[in-house]
Amino acid sequence: MECLVSQSSEKQMKTLGIRVAPKKITFVVFDSDEQNIVNVEGIVVPRAMETPEQLKYVRNTVLDIIREYGVVRAGIRIAETVARGVPVERYALEGVIQEAFASSQLQGYFCGQIASIAKKMNLKREVLKKHLEGETEYEPIQGWMEHSKEEREAIAAALGAANA
Repeated sequence: MECLVSQSSEKQMKTLGIRVAPKKITFVVFDSDEQNIVNVEGIVVPRAMETPEQLKYVRNTVLDIIREYGVVRAGIRIAETVARGVPVERYALEGVIQEAFASSQLQGYFCGQIASIAKKMNLKREVLKKHLEGETEYEPIQGWMEHSKEEREAIAAALGAANA
C-alpha cells in the first residue's frame, strides 16, 4: 500500500521521515542537499488526553515541525498489511499524520511500507530490510547502527521523501 502526492519535481533541501508507534512517534529531519541528519526526536503521545485530543496534539505538532524546520517533502513509514497485532492507535496516528501532510505547505509527500521506501531509495527491499534490522551498515548515513530500529525506519522515510 502506498499513497503519493507531489506538486513539484525540484529536489528540495529538508525532508521529514516519520515512524509511528502507539505511544511515541519518531521523526527525523534530513537535509537532502547536505546529506546529513538535522534532528532525530520523538513525539510522546500524551496519555492523559482522550483520543481525539491526542490526535489533535500530534497533528499540530507535526505541522509545527514542518514549519520550524522548513520541511518541503515528507514520508511516513506505515504498518505492513500482513503485520499481526498492530494496535489500532498506530493506524489512527498514521492517518492523522497523513492528514497533516495534506493540510500543510509540503511540495510532496508519501506514505509507504518497506517495499515502497526501498524503491524511493533505489534499493532492493531485502537490502533495505537488512539495513533497518541493523544486520548491515547503511554507509551513506554516519552512525546508522547507533540509531534504534524505529529511528532507522524514520531516517529511511526521510531519505525516500527526497524522491516524493
